[in-house]
Amino acid sequence: MKKIIFLSLSVLFFAACDKEDSIDTEKPEINISIPGAFPVQCSEIKRGESFTFRAEFTDNEELGSFGIDIHQNFNHHSHSTETETCSENDVKAPVNPFVVVENYPIPEGLKRYVAEVDIYVPEDVDTGDYHFLIKVTDKEGWQAIRGLSIDIIE
Repeated sequence: MKKIIFLSLSVLFFAACDKEDSIDTEKPEINISIPGAFPVQCSEIKRGESFTFRAEFTDNEELGSFGIDIHQNFNHHSHSTETETCSENDVKAPVNPFVVVENYPIPEGLKRYVAEVDIYVPEDVDTGDYHFLIKVTDKEGWQAIRGLSIDIIE
């Protein structure tokens, strides 16, 4: 009887260990080198026009959601994750800055997803330096961020 209890406990112990080994600990990835990816570091975007955000997200297990955060960088703070530096305009105070903060679900069960979002830039927003942050989160909660510098122009 003691052998049966010991064997049963051993099986439960090792089964629990196998489950822990399968926990997802890898962050998802953001790829902006796919054909048609936009924006990329130092992109120019015209006010009064629309553009399509396009990027590829991948994960080893399952993707969850992605987000876009566009905000002014008139004081030259930094969120950049890129090695390439962009030319900067003069420091200035915002009057009517362009701001977008949106989150989007990714369909369930996907390990790869190409996001495409149409974004309109109003004609009356301030031109100048902006940040374009791309965030992707997998189902486990791991997150990756790409911080791009862009310029909104006339």
